[in-house]
Amino acid sequence: MSIERMLRLIAGLFVMVSVALGWFVHPGWYLFTAFVGLNLFQSAFTNWCPMMAILRAGGFGKSGETAG
Repeated sequence: MSIERMLRLIAGLFVMVSVALGWFVHPGWYLFTAFVGLNLFQSAFTNWCPMMAILRAGGFGKSGETAG
């Protein structure tokens, strides 16, 4: 799986989990949803995403390469 696909998977998972937590636990979890959205928004302009840095530090390949 490429690092871009992994990033989209993680972002989608974070959004779905935070929406569920906001619905079932406490509305404050919607702030995490907004945080993920803002990070995706800023990465469109800066071409830098904190999760990409974390994934690369974790040993996953560079952009376009498949992991493992």
